Amino acid sequence: MRTRHGFLIVAALATIGLAGCAPGGSNAGGGTTGATSSPAPEMSSGSSDLATASTPLGTVVVDAAGMTVYVFDKDTAGSGTSACTGACLANWPPVTTTASTPTADGVTGALGTIQTPNGKMQVTLQGLPLYTYAGDKAAGDVTGQGVKNIWWAVAPSGEKVTQASTGTGY
Repeated sequence: MRTRHGFLIVAALATIGLAGCAPGGSNAGGGTTGATSSPAPEMSSGSSDLATASTPLGTVVVDAAGMTVYVFDKDTAGSGTSACTGACLANWPPVTTTASTPTADGVTGALGTIQTPNGKMQVTLQGLPLYTYAGDKAAGDVTGQGVKNIWWAVAPSGEKVTQASTGTGY
């Protein structure tokens, strides 16, 4: 009995230790306040850079793969630059495009691009750079919502969604 209890304690400590390995870093945030995944999202169709999907947060913008798109409070609309640099980019990859003008289905805000330090074109909405979250593992995940109270899913108009998620994904 004592050995089994010892094993359970070790297993519990290992689980707690692994929880501390969630994405984090410079300007990135780690924990989650949003929901996790569920069945396939209901997305608008097409081969656009962006689309929309219905979530517990309401209708939000998603990338071509259906991953939730986020904005960062430290970015300044229209500045032409991203405040997410270094380790932040590992946790919050920029939404990029190869098109000279990004395309979107269901997105009503103004689209544009800025150049990333590595020469790629990052998509902007209402002048704000767009990102996905490394903690979102599948289309339908919204775990980046509210991370460190500076990362937010974005509505089709380009407004950030600041409410907490009340559901389990798309």
